[in-house]
Amino acid sequence: MSKKIDLSVNTGGIRMENPVMPASGVFGYGTESKDLYHLEELGAFVTKAITLKPREGYEGIRIVETRAGILNAIGLANVGVEALIKEKLPKLREFDTPVIVNIAGESIDEYIEITKRLNDQEGVAGLEVNISCPTTSGTDPRTAYALTSRVCKAATNLPIIVKLSPNVTDIGLIARSVVEAGANALSLINTLIGMAIDIHTYKPKLAHAIGGLSGPAIKPVAVSMVWQCYETVCKKENIPIIGMG
Repeated sequence: MSKKIDLSVNTGGIRMENPVMPASGVFGYGTESKDLYHLEELGAFVTKAITLKPREGYEGIRIVETRAGILNAIGLANVGVEALIKEKLPKLREFDTPVIVNIAGESIDEYIEITKRLNDQEGVAGLEVNISCPTTSGTDPRTAYALTSRVCKAATNLPIIVKLSPNVTDIGLIARSVVEAGANALSLINTLIGMAIDIHTYKPKLAHAIGGLSGPAIKPVAVSMVWQCYETVCKKENIPIIGMG
C-alpha cells in the first residue's frame, strides 16, 4: 500500500493542500474551467485581476501567438469588485480550494477600497496585489512601498501577496520595498513587455501595439528573478515566493 505524500504548504498565512495554483487570468473566475480541470485539485485558485469598477478592456486583437509563447494586451477586462462579490464568489464557495483575489487599480485609493470590500467576504483566503500591470507603478520602489503599506493597513486581516513586475532594473529592490511595507508573500513574474509586427501590413499585430509576453520563452527570466528575490530578501526574512511565468 502506497503512502500518501503530504504536499501541504503555508504560503503567507494561506494553508494549501499542495503548492500548485494557476496564475491570475489563466482560469478566469474559476467556474469557466470546471469541466476541464477540477478546482479542488489545486492548492489555491487565483482570480483574474479585479478592479473597483468593471472594465471592458481593449478593443480589437488582444492575443497574438509568438514563436515561443504569446503576447497579450487585454486591458484588465473584468466584471468589477461588486459583481465578483455578488456573482462569482458564491460559486467559488462551492469548492474547498482557497481563493486568492488578484486586485488592481489606477490609484492607491482604489486598491484600498477594493481591499476593504473584500476583507470580510466569506471564501476569500487572501489578496494578490497586482503592482505589475501597466496601470500601476510597480517599477518604482517608493511607490511600491507606499501602495503595499497602505493596503496592508487598510482594515484588512487577509494575507497580502504582492505580484512583481519583471520590467525593472533591480527586482530585488522592489521585493525589499514591499516586504518592508508588510507583504506576507511575493509572486513573480508577470509578463515581459513585447511587440509583434505584421510583415504584410507593417503594423502591430496587437490592437494596443505593445503587450505582455508569456510562455516558455520567459521561464529562464522568471527563474532568475525568483532567485534574486530569494537571495536579496526572502531567505533572510523567511518570506515565501510564488513562482510563475
